[in-house]
Amino acid sequence: VVNTIARLAKTCTLRLTAGKLYFILCDKVANGGVSMWCELCQGNFFDEFQMEGVAADHNEIYLELTPENLSRALKTAQSAKAVKIKLTNKHCPCLKVSVELPSLSSSSRIVTHDIPVRVIPRRLWNDFREPRVPDFDVSIYLPALKTMKSVVERMKNLSHSIVIEANLNGEMNLKIETDLVSVTTHFKNLGNPPWASEDGCQSSAQDRDLESMAEARIDIKKLQQLLAGQQVNPTKALCNIVSKRIVHFILLHEDVSLQYFIPALA
Repeated sequence: VVNTIARLAKTCTLRLTAGKLYFILCDKVANGGVSMWCELCQGNFFDEFQMEGVAADHNEIYLELTPENLSRALKTAQSAKAVKIKLTNKHCPCLKVSVELPSLSSSSRIVTHDIPVRVIPRRLWNDFREPRVPDFDVSIYLPALKTMKSVVERMKNLSHSIVIEANLNGEMNLKIETDLVSVTTHFKNLGNPPWASEDGCQSSAQDRDLESMAEARIDIKKLQQLLAGQQVNPTKALCNIVSKRIVHFILLHEDVSLQYFIPALA
């Protein structure tokens, strides 16, 4: 999971609660405006988990960190007997990752990594709320991510942007159009998720003509980053398109859910 996050964000926010961990990226529009929300249940990853937030009614901790540093530290833990992660404050706040490695002698070897973090004050917590699922025009299941990745990698040599379009008939196209070339890859029979809105009515997408395409042009590098970073093999992957505004990807795994928002280019 951390390897995937490291591919998507140079820095991100780690939110810790009693039951869950969240990796959050809220990029400013000037930086491309990409947002990410990754949710993990701590019970699926830790045998023991203790945390104390700033107050009983705000039992949470928000940290800013460089996921690449955490990814490197956890790489040494692949053959570990035990891994312990602790928030400490030596000269500055750090996530201390202690890795107990197997040893031929009776004493075990312990490797420690100190990852500097910035503690985010409570007054800024509202900046890191879960993004609202947009009122989309079309929602569709994605084709095999490996297939999609190889298509996008070929297309990125031809253009900086890509058009994703889909309809409620299970069809999706990836298109590149430049002065010199026009390339389209068609996917069929993908299926559309049976979304319902909170009041139990079907989403507004259901009122659309089944054949009518909704489309958005996005930065091809942002899409490639998402597909290249996929080390979490999702059991379900789907895409919501708000026409000409945003493409919202949801990747679901037994233990992890990852949402990724890419804004449309003007």
